Order: sequence, then structure tokens, then C-alpha cells
Amino acid sequence: MDKKDIIRILKSETGLNTLFKITIEGGERDVMIKDVQINPLTDEVIHADLIQIDMNKVIRVEVPIELVGEAVGVKAEGGFIDFMTRALMIECLPAMIPEHLIVDVSGLRLHQSIKVSEVVLPEGVKLITEPGAVVALVQVPHEEKAEAAPAVEEEVEAAAAAPAEPEVIKKERAEKPEPEK
Repeated sequence: MDKKDIIRILKSETGLNTLFKITIEGGERDVMIKDVQINPLTDEVIHADLIQIDMNKVIRVEVPIELVGEAVGVKAEGGFIDFMTRALMIECLPAMIPEHLIVDVSGLRLHQSIKVSEVVLPEGVKLITEPGAVVALVQVPHEEKAEAAPAVEEEVEAAAAAPAEPEVIKKERAEKPEPEK
């Protein structure tokens, strides 16, 4: 298999989940890329591991999530989307692997989220990822949180300007009377 073929597969819509056939020992086999080693300096493919796939057996794969829509909390309330879980682990037959899972965020308001359990899965696809994990959350930008900071700064400045008395941590022992001679 040529490096160009591997790069073409990796850059395709299905990426690592691309099923393809190779000829080994005179027969065609259904395979997927299991792992790829890439040179960190040149981004050149060094090595690729393939795994033979039985088209009649369920396999476990990671599928990317695609967010669609514009959240109300972003458009009207000044928030931003925090995309926290970008892929889900699923189980299904190889022919049923989706290219991606679509999540509509248009109904989200500030401080609202979509959890993994709310993602609509195609028929025949079983979720493996923790259902309670957050996929996307509409948050308040940091500038708005910073408005509360001046009040805190004033308190710190006032405390620094006031004279401070040392805190007594441990009381001294009562003085022992000197023994008489």
C-alpha cells in the first residue's frame, strides 16, 4: 500500500473509519487503518497498521461529532460554545459506521448543555461513551466574569492598607514560679 493512499484515506470524510479492500495472498480482504505513525517534523507517514474486518461482526470505533445550528445563548445572549466531547465511541456493523454524528445546538441558552445521552444515533448503532459526558455547553465569555473582579480587588486593597495585628496561634505557657533557695 502506498503512502499516498494512506494519506488520501486519512483525509477522507470517514478518516480512520474508512473500509477498503486489499489483496493479500491472492485474496481480497476488508480492512481498516488501526494506527498510523507520522513523523512529527515532516508530517510524513512512517508506518500504518491495518486490521482485517469481518463485515458480519460488530466493531467498536470512534466517530466525530459535527455541531450544527447557532445557539440562542451565542446569538442573543453573548455566550460561546464550548465543544467538549468531539467524538463518540460506538459499536455497530462495519457497513453502518456513520461518517459523523450531527448534534443540533440551536436550542441551547447560556449555561445549558447537550449530553452524550441526548445525541441521536442511527439505527443499529450502540453508544459506548459515558452517557453523562457533556458534548457542548454555552458559556459566558471571560470578560463578563471579569466585571466582578474590581470588587474583589477593592477588598484586597482595603485589607492591605489596614494595619494588621499578628494572629496568636498558640498561647504562651504560664510562667513557672522560680524555686525558692
